[in-house]
Amino acid sequence: MAEIKKTKRVYFNELKEIVKDNKELIEFLNHEIELLDKKANSKAPSKTQIENENIKKIIVAVLTESDKPLTITEIQNSNNSLVELSNQKMSALLTQLINENVVVRTIEKKKAYFSICQ
Repeated sequence: MAEIKKTKRVYFNELKEIVKDNKELIEFLNHEIELLDKKANSKAPSKTQIENENIKKIIVAVLTESDKPLTITEIQNSNNSLVELSNQKMSALLTQLINENVVVRTIEKKKAYFSICQ
């Protein structure tokens, strides 16, 4: 069985048990744990993630306007800002939308079609 790797938080908590009589060391370890919590909560979206969110909004708008399911190429051709994107990037963004339950993927004759979830 594989051994689970210990994190800094686990080590700090173990050290607190060892040095429980030393108030100064306990305060230091508590401070370090607080810094870990602060770092974990401060992750802002990257520039690319923000751009991808805007692209996904355009994709949703295109699919909403369409009365039939569309292929990736049809989605790209229906909006000038999507034409420059690769099929792979479009596929990745559509997969994210599928995972968010915004878009549904159907396959007809070995071809993938995308539409808005009902």
